[in-house]
Amino acid sequence: MSRLRTFVAVPIEKSTRARAAALQETLARAGADIKWVESKNLHITLLFLGEVEDKQLPAVCNVVADVVGRNAPFGMSVEGAGCFGNPRRPRTLWVGVGAGLEELKALHDALEPPLMDLGCYRREERPYTPHLTLGRVKGEDAGDELAKALARQSAWKGGQGDVREIHVMSSVLGPTGPDYMVLSRAKLGG
Repeated sequence: MSRLRTFVAVPIEKSTRARAAALQETLARAGADIKWVESKNLHITLLFLGEVEDKQLPAVCNVVADVVGRNAPFGMSVEGAGCFGNPRRPRTLWVGVGAGLEELKALHDALEPPLMDLGCYRREERPYTPHLTLGRVKGEDAGDELAKALARQSAWKGGQGDVREIHVMSSVLGPTGPDYMVLSRAKLGG
């Protein structure tokens, strides 16, 4: 029996991904050692399921389609750069969500119970914070320059769009990074 590394995600529009890639380039000039997320892989994770057995994937996709279909499409803006961890010792660089924040949290909260009932999701200890991961800092010392660069981008605007579907995705880790594949697309109803 095989297993797939699986997550539920909000796709990001091409123009917003391009602006996020430009932000990555700006932040890279700070000189910190960072593993950047490829532009094509930028997304907002709703829930990370981890390793899911093949035979459970249809049920996962059905649950996501059912829950998502009961929610109306909504507008979302991607904005503001920040980090998880101390700004002088960040672990993960991200951009946040402005408009659509509450809708994303509500979708996350609606998806959690039925996915937990399937036995393929374990609730996280920390509260859900919708974000788009730009990169992960390698090593312990990112330096003051990265902290300053992040502070200068705190009001960054990445664009607005409509969230009309949610994807169930798989991630296969390869030598050059993860390869993502859409397993199913769940349309928001309303």
